[in-house]
Amino acid sequence: MSDQIEIYKDKMNKTLKNLEEELATVRAGRANPRVLDKIMVDYYGTPTPIQQVANVQVPEARMITITPWEPKMVRNIEKAIQTSDLGINPTDDGRQIRLVFPELTEDRRKQLVKDVKKKGEAAKVATRNIRRDGNEYYKKLKKAGDVSEDQIADDEDELQKATDAAIKKIDKAIEIKTKELMTI
Repeated sequence: MSDQIEIYKDKMNKTLKNLEEELATVRAGRANPRVLDKIMVDYYGTPTPIQQVANVQVPEARMITITPWEPKMVRNIEKAIQTSDLGINPTDDGRQIRLVFPELTEDRRKQLVKDVKKKGEAAKVATRNIRRDGNEYYKKLKKAGDVSEDQIADDEDELQKATDAAIKKIDKAIEIKTKELMTI
């Protein structure tokens, strides 16, 4: 039985890891190369992450430079950044692209905090859905009569504890990101 619990715990951990990756891409006023993680560039007809076609560096606290390995990729990278939801206009000199991150306004901070909380709620819903799937699995086992009711009750309790722990970790991740956004 505990094998099944481990499967559900693993799914919850993946949900948390996905949330942490999403939160890392939220622009917090500082230059962080992870904001480019989800931006794909057209590389000979194939969508490719920027990091796979260029060198990405942070020379200053509020600037990212992108130096494509092929000079003709400058236009494609610039276009991909402009069409993304990053909200920054790239500047280029024909060989290198610069992204300058402006100071966050109070309204923008509040919007980013709302977005972070929204992503956190989505992660909580996903975690609760995993718990629901587990509970449905245990109900089926109970109907089949293959396992004792005590064992099923123990597994359901363990699943609930795993859910509570995962939600606590999600809340902590949201709290940390919110503080980061408000103190920059």
